[in-house]
Amino acid sequence: MTVNLQARTAPEAGGRPVARPHRVPVVVLTAWAALFLNVMPPASVETLVPIPPRLLQLVTQGALVLALSLALLANRRLLVRPTLFLGLLTVLALASFVVSLGSEFFLGSLYRGVRLVLFVTVLWLLSPWWGRRDLVLLRAHRLCLWGVLVTVIVGAAVAPGKAFAFEGRLGGALWPVPATQVAHFAAVLFGTTLILWLCHLVTGRHALVAVVVTVAVLIGTHTRTALLGALLGTIVASASLFLGHARVRRFSISTLIGLIVGATLFAPQVVNWLARGQSASEASRLTGRTDVWAAIAATPRPLLEQMFGSGLSNKSFDGLAVDSNWLASYVDQGWFGVLVEMSFVLVLLLAAATHVQGPRRALALFLIVYCIIASITETGLGDASPYLLELAVAASLLAAPAEEVGR
Repeated sequence: MTVNLQARTAPEAGGRPVARPHRVPVVVLTAWAALFLNVMPPASVETLVPIPPRLLQLVTQGALVLALSLALLANRRLLVRPTLFLGLLTVLALASFVVSLGSEFFLGSLYRGVRLVLFVTVLWLLSPWWGRRDLVLLRAHRLCLWGVLVTVIVGAAVAPGKAFAFEGRLGGALWPVPATQVAHFAAVLFGTTLILWLCHLVTGRHALVAVVVTVAVLIGTHTRTALLGALLGTIVASASLFLGHARVRRFSISTLIGLIVGATLFAPQVVNWLARGQSASEASRLTGRTDVWAAIAATPRPLLEQMFGSGLSNKSFDGLAVDSNWLASYVDQGWFGVLVEMSFVLVLLLAAATHVQGPRRALALFLIVYCIIASITETGLGDASPYLLELAVAASLLAAPAEEVGR
């Protein structure tokens, strides 16, 4: 069974077209959606209809089993495409699992270790769909993003008090999605839509609706990291297309002029929005994050823990959120984990730098840059998360052309 979607094509600089056929395999789409649901852990957000925490955990944890089952159904011959990115991710998952066996918090750490191994296994099973001309995994990921944002928007319309209950920032009122995660999804959908439009892969009407919706959501969430990541990711992606696409050149110049005029006319409002009611001291300390980071750096650890960490955790330190991928990875996976994560990010950057100019490279660059920016104040590169899903999408865009299976 397949899902009908709009078809558009555009040539890449190297001569190979990027095609958008009418159909996406439903099994692959559903497997990706289940994997996406699994990396949306329940948050302490009050919803319109109270959902028992155990039910939320059952749904999100069971989604990984469903994703694995569907991936096996889609890839019955157990074919895989060996890639350096997945190889490094596998090394990280196996090392994290082994270290978790000796963790002080055995059950929680072991669960997270098994989850990461299964998560990477599903990515391996979906690897035959990497490198396809129809960008199937990107399209599946964008459909998931749309699904989440639609629930957020509906929740805000039905119950605005609950949607903006956390410090006046937009969150999920139907499904418990925190404001930072809502902003993350909106930023990725914004950037990928804009690049697809610049490359003539979506219509202007589609792009206009997506941009208006995502910008409104980003403003409503008051999340500076997502805004910065979307901005820098779009700049880098557009720069990679600048010489080969007249639309990109026109858009870049007009956007630059618009930003200068807008910043001049609305400077007080922009500064007020960015300040988010914080003092200069609070802003310089990144809302208290730097205090936690300093405490982690000052805490002595045995050499073995420094090298390999203490096992996967809930990314907290002394009860406070770490809110930095690199510090959280150092705590959980040690310098070894940090090095592996830096390695697969560098591998993707090098692959993008050597890839033929065109929409695939631009989209991959946006996702990689966004994840790098977000990793400073968010966690996720060392555990099953939306960030790893997005890096996997980037890797699939940069993969060599593949035979289109399962259509």
